[in-house]
Amino acid sequence: MVSAAADLSPVLAELGPLFEKESGLTLRTNLGSTGQLMEQIAAGASVDVFLAASKSAIDQLEQKGRLVAGSAQIYGRGRLVMWTSPGSTAVVESLDDLAVAAVARISLANPDHAPYGRAAREALESAGLWNELQPKLVPAENVRQAFQFAESGNVDVGLVALSLVVFAGGTCVPVPEELYEPLDQALAIVAGSTHQSEAEQFVAFLTGETGREILQRYGFTLPNGG
Repeated sequence: MVSAAADLSPVLAELGPLFEKESGLTLRTNLGSTGQLMEQIAAGASVDVFLAASKSAIDQLEQKGRLVAGSAQIYGRGRLVMWTSPGSTAVVESLDDLAVAAVARISLANPDHAPYGRAAREALESAGLWNELQPKLVPAENVRQAFQFAESGNVDVGLVALSLVVFAGGTCVPVPEELYEPLDQALAIVAGSTHQSEAEQFVAFLTGETGREILQRYGFTLPNGG
């Protein structure tokens, strides 16, 4: 059982079947916001591997003794982008464009428990737009839902993960990385997992050649020169 940050949904959809074929194991995934998944694991949820969208979530669980010592590692750095769907008429080329009247609603993951939402808030604060844009902001449970709001046309622009929109069409504009804390995404094996060796196999697959290739294709910057 892998609990994974919502920005990894397309990665795991591609990687999962390949891992199952190679290992002979069955992979089950639980996707959600990193903060909510962290709380579930802290409360004793039956999880084998945690793929967080932040290093701090892994650090917090490590301090509580909920992770296998030495299993934590960064697997990639994500990117925050502004995305408009193929059918959107909104023209967004910079963060300042979010303030124009033609952009009525903007989705983002809930900053209180989702790293991509926190990054979106940091970027808007850095740009001096956070307070001004409050009436337009539509918080979502996680970054995948924020993407779905934009995909469906319920909002004009989504502040979302690059990984979710690489193959989604529409218009994608990266948010300047200097405006938010780096989205270093980390993983660890959960202490108390009854499938330790299988968990190690999955981590090795994700951080191995096949996993790294898939992560890179979905826009992640990889550790160790990837």
